[in-house]
Amino acid sequence: MKFIKKFFRNEEGATAIEYGLIAALIAVAAITAMNGLGNQLQSTFNVTSGQMSTANAKAA
Repeated sequence: MKFIKKFFRNEEGATAIEYGLIAALIAVAAITAMNGLGNQLQSTFNVTSGQMSTANAKAA
């Protein structure tokens, strides 16, 4: 019985788990933000490429 009470009072591992969960949450948020930014950048480059192709065709 003493072992079980001591086990529940020990909080050393809880702190490590909390830090791990925080790190995982930050990683998920960063991946989501980068994914959205990547799609936006791809769209911007596609528009710029199309405009440059049009300008090049008119110049030739």
